[in-house]
Amino acid sequence: MSGFDYIVVGAGAAGCVLANRLSADPNCTVLLLEAGGNDRSPWIQVPIGYGHTFNDARYNWMYEAEPDPGLDNRRGFWPRGKVLGGSTSINAMVYVRGQPADFDDWRAAGNPGWGWQDVLPWFRRLEDHPLGPSEYHGRGGPVRIGDVSASVHPLCGNFLDACASLGVERNADFNGARSDGCGLWQVTIHDGVRVSAASAYLRPVRGRPNLTIRLRAQATRLLFDGRRAQGVEYLHQGALQRVQARREVLLAAGALNSPQLLELSGIGDPRRLRPLGIEVLADLPAVGAGLQDHLAVSYFYRSRVPTLNDQLAPLTGKLRAALRYLLGRRGPLAMSVNQAGAFLRSRPELAQPNMHIYFNPASYSTSAGPKRRLLNPDPFPGFLMSFNTCRPTSRGAVHIRSPDPLASPAILPNSLSTATDVQDVFDGARVLRRIAAAPALAQVIEREREPGAQVQSDEQVLADFRRRAGTVFHACGTCAMGPDARRAVVDPRLRVHGLAGLRVIDASVFPNVTSGNTQAPTLMLAEKAAALILEDTQAAQA
Repeated sequence: MSGFDYIVVGAGAAGCVLANRLSADPNCTVLLLEAGGNDRSPWIQVPIGYGHTFNDARYNWMYEAEPDPGLDNRRGFWPRGKVLGGSTSINAMVYVRGQPADFDDWRAAGNPGWGWQDVLPWFRRLEDHPLGPSEYHGRGGPVRIGDVSASVHPLCGNFLDACASLGVERNADFNGARSDGCGLWQVTIHDGVRVSAASAYLRPVRGRPNLTIRLRAQATRLLFDGRRAQGVEYLHQGALQRVQARREVLLAAGALNSPQLLELSGIGDPRRLRPLGIEVLADLPAVGAGLQDHLAVSYFYRSRVPTLNDQLAPLTGKLRAALRYLLGRRGPLAMSVNQAGAFLRSRPELAQPNMHIYFNPASYSTSAGPKRRLLNPDPFPGFLMSFNTCRPTSRGAVHIRSPDPLASPAILPNSLSTATDVQDVFDGARVLRRIAAAPALAQVIEREREPGAQVQSDEQVLADFRRRAGTVFHACGTCAMGPDARRAVVDPRLRVHGLAGLRVIDASVFPNVTSGNTQAPTLMLAEKAAALILEDTQAAQA
């Protein structure tokens, strides 16, 4: 069995960071395993191409959740990246760290070293930020953050003016001194090209002789010598392979696949594993539990003025947009459609913003089902606004269905299972409609297409939410970090409780979901984790 010092399972946001930082030591060897293929497709590199990869099984696990009682027993669509760069190669590229209180809550859950002041230096380290170095930002890091304020659609100005008229202050930097207010999103786009974890962390170091990247290699089981992780079994080119880890196995397969691989390897709740014929190695009942996500619904509006629909719906518009991109990497193809938004309090007594608002100067109200294509918007002027609660209190789960490693995991979102989350549905709908009724937006709205003016009562609003809401793909919490092995999976140094040589490093370890998009905090987590690994290795060798 061949061997490496470190084996990283999964080349997503966290895995790419780990592969880069650990292989910086020429005296150690690193193997990075990725179930998907390369990221060279123009659908990945062109920012708006995520409207295609959203539905493309070549780059996407294309998961579906189990019927969700909180959403009229619908099966939600859960895309996850299956490609070099993972979900950072198919996401909407919004760069939001979250609120400081999110990370202070991580620390309060028994995780020293993970409070806001602890993690801020790691955010700064990863950034190459257009605002330059400061207390809040870094310059020269691997991840180039884009300022697209000069290129957003003019309707974003109407949205921001509408928010301001309601007392929501403008915020020029959601990742700066404060996270609340309304503003334009910072994005992981540079010169009209997506900045993924693969392009930021792997592309510059792929020539390192001590770094091996193995694509289309799906991990099937972790290998152990007693209670120490010894290696990984994986499927590659139709054959099972085994590879040894001399130091550590680092599981970075994401919030859905990391718990899946742990359970396949006998790590989890014995009451779940034994009936499947899986020998229990470690009794850790929290594996797969604690699933958290952001659940959003969109309100669609027919516009009196042109929107991105006018540019991207007709064939001639598509051709013009493609030509602009080819000639100078400019225009709508060089952008994310998520251009503006807000973090705000739906009730004044709240200590922190509880609502995440999105403004999109395009609409897809005539598309069928959840798999909407960004390059085929409505054939008339329209836009949308969405909301989700920042810190949902509902908890779901992800578990294996069988001992077959190629079977997709069962995703049980358990949406709207708390009264707090239901109350936020009512609050969010009221907030969106107040923004839409403000003069700056009201003057450009012909009508609310969906859900429509007939939906007014709390009962109607909730029924509409249950009928149409869906994930915004921020799954986390399924291998949570914490000191209690009965309630958490990893300790504050991300080591799996009760086992040696094994860590989980991805969004699955978040003790609670962050208030916003999860790409940035996952990159931060991996930056800090790499330092912890090197620190522990040096201590063991001393």
